[in-house]
Amino acid sequence: MAKTLTNWAGNISYTPTELHRPGSLDALRALVAGSARVRVLGSGHSFNEIADPGADGVLLSLAGLSPEIDVDTTARTVRVGGGVRYAELARAVHGRGLALPNMASLPHISVAGSVATGTHGSGVGNGPLAAPVREVELVTADGSTVTIARGEERFGGAVTALGALGVVTALTLDLEADFEVEQYVFTELPLDGLDFEAVAGAAYSVSLFTDWRAPGFGQVWVKRRTDQAAPDFPWAAPATEAMHPVPGMPAVHCTEQFGVPGPWHERLPHFRAEFTPSSGEELQSEYLLPRPYALDALRSLDAIRDVVAPVLQVCEVRTIAADTQWLSPAYGRDSVALHFTWVADTDAVLPVVRRVEAALNPYGSRPHWGKVFAVPAEVVRGRYPRLADFAALAAYLDPSKKFTNAFVRDVLGD
Repeated sequence: MAKTLTNWAGNISYTPTELHRPGSLDALRALVAGSARVRVLGSGHSFNEIADPGADGVLLSLAGLSPEIDVDTTARTVRVGGGVRYAELARAVHGRGLALPNMASLPHISVAGSVATGTHGSGVGNGPLAAPVREVELVTADGSTVTIARGEERFGGAVTALGALGVVTALTLDLEADFEVEQYVFTELPLDGLDFEAVAGAAYSVSLFTDWRAPGFGQVWVKRRTDQAAPDFPWAAPATEAMHPVPGMPAVHCTEQFGVPGPWHERLPHFRAEFTPSSGEELQSEYLLPRPYALDALRSLDAIRDVVAPVLQVCEVRTIAADTQWLSPAYGRDSVALHFTWVADTDAVLPVVRRVEAALNPYGSRPHWGKVFAVPAEVVRGRYPRLADFAALAAYLDPSKKFTNAFVRDVLGD
């Protein structure tokens, strides 16, 4: 019996029974050209069917390709292969005295998959992980290659593209000078009287955590660049022991706290790169909305916390600077992101997801493309003003819709 292919969390079973891992670019081109339908599985950290190609499709991984990481110290750029993960990229870049501007909470996710779905870290001045991308290299439907660079009119649809344009074989990213970060954790920040803008802007990266069992935040993770001013955080008390974002979990796999300085890539994520997450006993949802609505949205969630808390492990609140990618959930607006890590029980979680979405709907929330959500497709489409431009780009690069699956058809309205 064929082995069932699932995502990292195990809540999605993919239709194909085989994961193809071409060992060269030529083999990849041939596989794409000879297939009716193609989707790429990155690190498997998506929680919905965005990667499933359907019954007539091929699911492929780029893990068999050479893990190219080519750092240009003069230009301050890096060209990175489509199968590379952030932990590998970060070590290579840091080793050359350079840095990425930000990272997500997990360093184990793939670079190409992360930018394709609008994944992000935190910080009022930090854009999504797609923001430093300056060039995208794609294998298109006939097996040929296309490069799309910043400055081209179509670049706005090329990075956060949901895998709908082709197979991303390489990305070129802008880098900056190496820097160090200190991480502090504070506890018991009340919602009542919260000055969200001041708290979110207190350091380079700030994350608020709550289990919604009370109206406030049990933890606030404050990450300060050592080349910037020391954080002033008078609203909550410093933690007296190392913390894990999920209450009650051991902190051994979390990044260093208590203000101990360290390289950017060992502090900006919440979890250590040497810790490989096991199959996750969790589901995840996330919604991005305009940052001026942050307090209103938090109060709306507090009003339904008796519904949310029983199936929630933790909720993280982060900020993201406006993005220019047409399908980025942060497109055109400085955003606040409300992330929910749920228990691993789809039947129990989905009704609560719908309650959360109803509470956030008045603020024009956009769901993260790789998470669990139930917002109707027509509502999601209405929240992306450049959707028609993206659809035209997808039709031009993939007229046969080889890279389109049921998820993408919903997005495009096909």
